[in-house]
Amino acid sequence: MNNGSTFMEKYLTPIAILLAAVIIAFALFYGHGASKNATDGTGAGAAAAVDVKNIKTDGDPYIGQANAPQTMVLFYDYQCPFCKQFELGVTPKLVEQYVKTGKLKIVFKDFQFLGNDSIDAAVFGRAVWESQPDKFYEWYVAMFNAQDDEGDQGFGDLASIEKLAGTIKGLDVAKADALVKSKRPAYESAITADRAEGAALGINGTPTIVVGKQVLTGLSSDQYYTSIVAALEGK
Repeated sequence: MNNGSTFMEKYLTPIAILLAAVIIAFALFYGHGASKNATDGTGAGAAAAVDVKNIKTDGDPYIGQANAPQTMVLFYDYQCPFCKQFELGVTPKLVEQYVKTGKLKIVFKDFQFLGNDSIDAAVFGRAVWESQPDKFYEWYVAMFNAQDDEGDQGFGDLASIEKLAGTIKGLDVAKADALVKSKRPAYESAITADRAEGAALGINGTPTIVVGKQVLTGLSSDQYYTSIVAALEGK
């Protein structure tokens, strides 16, 4: 009995402790990654297999030539800080290299999930797109530049969105407001349809990019850019 107890204490107990630590670490690592990816799109990973050609884009805002040879779809939320990083760090380079040269059309698909302010922004954006499509992207960029904390507080309610829109030269805020009032149910239906389509593809965070047959999510700005360029160039 004494020899057995000595053996247990000397060998088996430390091994059991080590195994338990490994199991706990494994669970924490994978649990944390899954949680991040499911809630805010910061966990690396890809959604279900998809072809950008099969994504519905009619009625959604876009930049670039309507008949550009390649299309990139961006699922986003106006209050998502990672979307802001993408807009400030990735989109401008894509615009210079591919959009302005006629090679790429970027389509903006609503995946609004961060509260009522996100919905208000998306509704107003739809109104701007319908009334003055040439002003949409300028307003869209201004929205992300003005973005503050997530949630229904601070910048992001309809009043602050209207005030921001008023600073954009040539944007008719009254016309957009009129459309918001008269067509809000239709706009909200389109917003819901965008998010449902994304969810059906397995998308659960923003920003998520669909380009070619790839779905990109949870990457750094550099990784997004490199991956998108590789897809566009067929590498």
